[in-house]
Amino acid sequence: MTELVLAIFGPTASGKSAVAEEVAARVPAQVISADALQAYRGLPLLTNQPQRTTRLVGVWPLEHEGSVGEYQRLAHAAIDEVLAAGETPIVAGGTGLYLRAALAEIGLPSPPRAGARERWEQLYDEAGAEPAHAELRRRDAEAANVVHPNDRRRVVRALELAEAGSTLRPMHDRLWSGASRHPTVVFGLEVPRDLLSSRIETRARAMFDAGVEEEVRGVLHSPLSRTAAAALGLREIAELPREEAIAALIRRTRSYAAYQRKWMRRVPGLVSVDANRSPGPIADEILDVARARQRLPAGRAL
Repeated sequence: MTELVLAIFGPTASGKSAVAEEVAARVPAQVISADALQAYRGLPLLTNQPQRTTRLVGVWPLEHEGSVGEYQRLAHAAIDEVLAAGETPIVAGGTGLYLRAALAEIGLPSPPRAGARERWEQLYDEAGAEPAHAELRRRDAEAANVVHPNDRRRVVRALELAEAGSTLRPMHDRLWSGASRHPTVVFGLEVPRDLLSSRIETRARAMFDAGVEEEVRGVLHSPLSRTAAAALGLREIAELPREEAIAALIRRTRSYAAYQRKWMRRVPGLVSVDANRSPGPIADEILDVARARQRLPAGRAL
């Protein structure tokens, strides 16, 4: 029987974790997280960590400087272990680069030189997006063609690579190829924009009711890596009054969801699934598609 990896992607609050758990309840499977912040332990509320056992959730302490390269090694090992056990890996998460790194060999470039990121971030913040992008175009025109000036993170990363004699462009090309390490079907959860916006607000308020402010205060006096400190809402909760923090978290999360939607449109071969319903029927549809890909009769395990 062909080895098959299932991947579930979608914007935040689209229900990825719940759907993945429903799929895992129907067939022998294990869920593997593809979320950059859920890899950290200590902020389960803020990072919306799943309640059920999920691989690569809470594997790094908050002082650890995580990277896509390290995550890729962990994800490949986890997927291979699940397949070796005769089960189906379900890779679920909303960090597009992590999802792609889990599914393929994307040949990530070396880390930047010490201090390089800080210098380029300072240029972007002080000179502005357009001058920073112009500097990128001067150093690496091909990378500048695939990075929008307003995408601060990727402009800075492209400048780091250009300074080190590398380029973002080859990685960009590999990201949007259809290659994967194992036969894979990627499912994208589609939720109407208005409904998703409402879900984001509901979830943000529920996080505060559950005690996310106390959770954040509890880690502020501990060492935080740059990557852990980038957790969506951490700074706002730490610095703003409650209602302002809620509004800021909702606003930033909606913006991030729009970015995730763009990722979905660029994933080769993605199977769109209507996620405006309960997780059970979505899981059934995912398994029907997976069985059809393997040409298995309905009712048989993957």
